[in-house]
Amino acid sequence: MANSPHGGVLKDLYIRDEPLKEALQAEAETLPHVVLTERQLCDLELILNGGFSPLQGFHTQAEYTSVVHNNRLPDGTLWTIPIYLDIDRTTLDALGVSAGSRLTLRDPRDDQPLAIITISDLYTIDRSQEALLVYGADDEAHPAVHYLRHNTRDTLVGGDLQAVNAPQHYDYVAIRRSPAEVRALFKKLNWTRVVAFQTRNPMHRAHRELTVRAARMRHANVLIQPVVGLTKPGDIDHFTRVRVYQAIMPKYPNGMAQLSLLPLAMRMGGPREAVWHAIIRKNFGATHFIVGRDHAGPGSNSQGADFYGPYEAQDLVLKYRDELDIEVVPFQMLTYLPDTDEYQPINEVAEGVKTLNISGTELRRRLKTGAPIPEWFSYPEVVRILREANPPRDLQGFTVFLTGLHASGKESIARALQVALNQEGGRSVSLLLGETIRQELSSELGFTKRERDINVARIGFVAAELTRSGAACIAAPIAPYDEARLQVKKLVAKAGGFYLVHVATPLDVCIKNDRAGVYARAIAGDIKGFTGIDDIYESPVNPDLVADVTKTSISQIVHEIILLLERDGYIGDR
Repeated sequence: MANSPHGGVLKDLYIRDEPLKEALQAEAETLPHVVLTERQLCDLELILNGGFSPLQGFHTQAEYTSVVHNNRLPDGTLWTIPIYLDIDRTTLDALGVSAGSRLTLRDPRDDQPLAIITISDLYTIDRSQEALLVYGADDEAHPAVHYLRHNTRDTLVGGDLQAVNAPQHYDYVAIRRSPAEVRALFKKLNWTRVVAFQTRNPMHRAHRELTVRAARMRHANVLIQPVVGLTKPGDIDHFTRVRVYQAIMPKYPNGMAQLSLLPLAMRMGGPREAVWHAIIRKNFGATHFIVGRDHAGPGSNSQGADFYGPYEAQDLVLKYRDELDIEVVPFQMLTYLPDTDEYQPINEVAEGVKTLNISGTELRRRLKTGAPIPEWFSYPEVVRILREANPPRDLQGFTVFLTGLHASGKESIARALQVALNQEGGRSVSLLLGETIRQELSSELGFTKRERDINVARIGFVAAELTRSGAACIAAPIAPYDEARLQVKKLVAKAGGFYLVHVATPLDVCIKNDRAGVYARAIAGDIKGFTGIDDIYESPVNPDLVADVTKTSISQIVHEIILLLERDGYIGDR
């Protein structure tokens, strides 16, 4: 028999509001609306399908205050993470809504109406207080605090929801299940004791061993329920992870385990989040929940120390175990014993026994460099999927971004580098010259700072897409402003390598090299806002290479760029 929901009743608003669906759908089209953020979309789905039972809406001010300060809803029910709908006050004023108003909430992906909220109150919060009380520190190295500081809007909207439509998913539909569907699955399979396993990372042999140990200890079946909503920035994408989970499921004895995805927006809130995860798994019907080492931990703070102790999450879940009414299965980290070819909890290993382990950092290094990953650590099927998603450097794309004044020689360097990379072979090479981009992509733009930034952003977008596809991209705009260049670097670096080359040819040489006479027209006042004359050029602070064609030949500059690429493994045979 599945566990009872938190609060006693599964608050599935889709089932509750099904008789009103047609009327709600029509009303939703007449109401003012807002488009949800990605995090709000995840929260909304789990409110509507009962995953966040007993919640039936976004937190009111009284609920928010009670949760932040007391880990409880106003009626005393245990709840540890605030769930709120944040909207800009200017947007609310423009929509003309206030307490008592009804507002349609739309899907950011397809603009479909998902729910209607009846607004109970509008309120503001103390962000520092939430950071300290909920996440333990007002430190932007914590992902949730960074989100709170930079992404959370200024006004919170509390109120109950009515379900209109479920969010439409197109990926892994067969294993995206609501709490009611998971409970029905347990009933169909005659599962009465179920241990749930939460993960946001790929699973390897140690994870399989951990979950099987938990099943043996509790005489239970296993629900693998990975998060496919928002996780920690920099995590492996959920498409890759789900392929890994699907590959590892046959490694369990037949009938022992099931895989079901959870559209949760994690906060990486450590102890409080572990309690929240236990509540959610209880709502899905699990009777047991695995809490491992540093559960939902975000890593190190700005001083280099961990935000939470390694077993602090276990301690808080155990503190509330009677109220949670779900049995916690605490686990130490497992380590591999090569002499006996087995995994054991690290606290059970006798002194002097040889152990082996591969950290997440070391795994990422091996994936990037193509170094071997031993079978004692992971299954060949899993490694193959991870290598497809994380090819070694010599198969990854990169961008070389040359910036400098007009007629500084950056275009000549770019063309020579294109030849050198084509000669090297192994990937396609694309050249994005400033004038070409102006003609083909930005012909409607002028030369104000805003328009220059838009032009550079477009170059960055194209460069990132080329890099993501494994190509070599050479971009050579003037790009006079440091912030715009940093934004390009941030975008491209998510897809592959990025190298900033400052072509620092002196202005007087640039003027001399300008055969078109553009500088002369700018000096005469015929052209306004020309970089280097009456508009600034902000020199890069930390470029990967500084080049000056008056001191170094173009062939030598190209060679130095090639050496950078070889150093990092993008070219050359290692």
